[in-house]
Amino acid sequence: MPRHSEAHRGQRIGWLRAAVLGANDGIVSTASLVVGVAAADSGRGGILIAGVAGLVAGAMSMAAGEYVSVSSQADTERADRRREEAELAEQPEAELAELQNIYVARGLTPELAKQVAEQLTEGGALAAHLRDELGFTEALAARPIQAAMASAATFAVGASLPLLVAVLAPPESLVMSVSLSSLACLAGLGALAARAGGAPVANATVRVCFWGAMAMALTALIGRLFGAVV
Repeated sequence: MPRHSEAHRGQRIGWLRAAVLGANDGIVSTASLVVGVAAADSGRGGILIAGVAGLVAGAMSMAAGEYVSVSSQADTERADRRREEAELAEQPEAELAELQNIYVARGLTPELAKQVAEQLTEGGALAAHLRDELGFTEALAARPIQAAMASAATFAVGASLPLLVAVLAPPESLVMSVSLSSLACLAGLGALAARAGGAPVANATVRVCFWGAMAMALTALIGRLFGAVV
C-alpha cells in the first residue's frame, strides 16, 4: 500500500515563531533607535554607534530571553514525563483506563477504545500517554538552544537592514529613508510569515506595519523633544 505523506504547517511553529519574532524585533527596535537618535539631530557617527549597540544588545537579549522561556517549557515537559513514567509503573491498570476514556471522549465506542488503548500500550505506553493525554509531540517539543540561536540570528539580520540604510542614506533624508525601508521590510516579513504559516497575508502585513510605524513615530517624537531640550 503506497504511503501518503503530508507536510503540515504546524510542524514549523517552533522555529517560525522564534525567527519571525527575532527579525521583526530587530527591524522595529533598531529602526526606531536610529530614527529617534537621528531626530535628535545627532551626527551619523552617533547614530551608527547607537544602532550597532542596539543590534548587539538586542540579539543577546533575544537569545537569553528565548532560551530561558523555552527552557522553562522543556523543564515542565520533563517533569510531566517523569510523573507519567511513575504513574505507569505504579498504576498500569488505572493508566490504561485513563487512555481508554480519552479515546471514548474522542468518539470511539468503549469496546474499540479499550482495544486501541491496549494495543498502543503494548507498543509503547509512555509514548501513547505523552501524545494523547498530555499533547506532547516531536514537532512541538521545546528546543531552547535552537530557539535562542534562531532569535539571535534573525534579530541581527533584521537589525542590519535599517543600519545599512542609515549608512547609505543622505543625512537630510535619513529618517524618512530608514522609516520607509523598514516598513517595506516589515511588510515583506509579515507576508512571508503568513504564507509559511498558512495565515491571511493582508492581515499579517497590516498588523506588523502598523505597530512598526507606531514604534518609529513615538521614538522620533521623543528624539525630537529631547533634542530640542538639549
